[in-house]
Amino acid sequence: MANPTIAIVGRPNVGKSTIFNRIAGERISIVEDTPGVTRDRIYATGEWLGREFSIIDTGGIDLSDEPFMDQIKHQAEIAIEEADVIVFVASGREGVTDADELVAKILYRSNKPVILAVNKVDNPEMRNEIYEFYSLGLGDPFPISGSHGLGIGDVLDEAVKHFSTEIEEEDEDTIKFSLIGRPNVGKSSLINAILGEDRVIVSEIEGTTRDAIDTHFESEDGQKFLMIDTAGMRKRGKVYESTEKYSVMRAMRAIERSDIVLMVLNAEEGIREQDKKVAGYAHEAGRGIIIVVNKWDTIEKETNTMRDFEEEIREEFRYLDYAPIIFVSALTKQRLNKLPELIELVSMNQNLRIPSALLNDVVMDAIAINPTPTDKGKRLKVFYGTQVAIKPPTFVIFVNEEELMHFSYARFLENQIRKAFTFEGTPIKIIPRRRK
Repeated sequence: MANPTIAIVGRPNVGKSTIFNRIAGERISIVEDTPGVTRDRIYATGEWLGREFSIIDTGGIDLSDEPFMDQIKHQAEIAIEEADVIVFVASGREGVTDADELVAKILYRSNKPVILAVNKVDNPEMRNEIYEFYSLGLGDPFPISGSHGLGIGDVLDEAVKHFSTEIEEEDEDTIKFSLIGRPNVGKSSLINAILGEDRVIVSEIEGTTRDAIDTHFESEDGQKFLMIDTAGMRKRGKVYESTEKYSVMRAMRAIERSDIVLMVLNAEEGIREQDKKVAGYAHEAGRGIIIVVNKWDTIEKETNTMRDFEEEIREEFRYLDYAPIIFVSALTKQRLNKLPELIELVSMNQNLRIPSALLNDVVMDAIAINPTPTDKGKRLKVFYGTQVAIKPPTFVIFVNEEELMHFSYARFLENQIRKAFTFEGTPIKIIPRRRK
């Protein structure tokens, strides 16, 4: 089940990005900063009052080629499409403007919960100046100051009230996976080829898929799958969708719902920066990852063509060294029969539990190979480890001081655990914790 989404919308220069950064920096539990992962500042995931949610900064979506009012309108439409709750930001210094009224009219028709936040109310005296915002017809305005962090908690309190309390029942035996990647890498063609039938429209025009489609199917061995099609760029109505950041945002929503992500690359075009961004999100989210190189039939082959391409992938996606790579063709169906089997393997590794005794044998052997580091004369002591979670497999290593567990040594322990138990296709987490 995807997390509820809050979208921040409003005309330029009202402080949308400041509010986003304020929430993302102080009010949200951000995933750890993993070296080699490129971040995109329009999207964050966090928690407030025990509820996890995603937050979108529509101010980070570049629509600069559009006229001023059209740009505002498009960003409001994106918010309506993607959000469960909309935070409409206006400026208390400038009062109600024509652009504010335009956004309010669009949002009023959306039937989505809208929270009106009047920004730049930096002192108590300015609160008397927000009453004119009642004219927008969106209920009580919340006075806030993005630069000082005032009132942000009140807005989040209100947002959480609108989150759905319904729990989506899921079949634990069903493996949920999605295909992500840039437009025109062949996601729709792959879906059709995997299913053996035309389930979605295929076109050579980028971004032509119009509906996000979930498809249930079973493999020959009886394994149930739910395939989430991230090629879908909108659910209804007309939404401006040519922006690269928007497609990244949609991929993020699908990643949240997936157990395993198939990162689709176009063999003809090679690796692009957006590929690394989206794959980085899936890695940070702890999802299983398979790198799928599509359109391999169109490449002229030499002796080491596949090996050279695989080396390039490993170089560009260093943090995905655990992800298997498969070269396929949606057109000729080359190697597509191996995909369900590979997805099942990654799912099994995601759910693998290692007995503590066996884990500690591996950890102690690792320390014998590479003794623990010292810092300012103090040596890291590792007492024992235990697995505390799956999907992704997560290990707590009890030590004398967490600060002595340098990233490089945690990485070494991870590599030794992988050598012993493989964990192909899934990230694993090492959490140092001081023994009490």
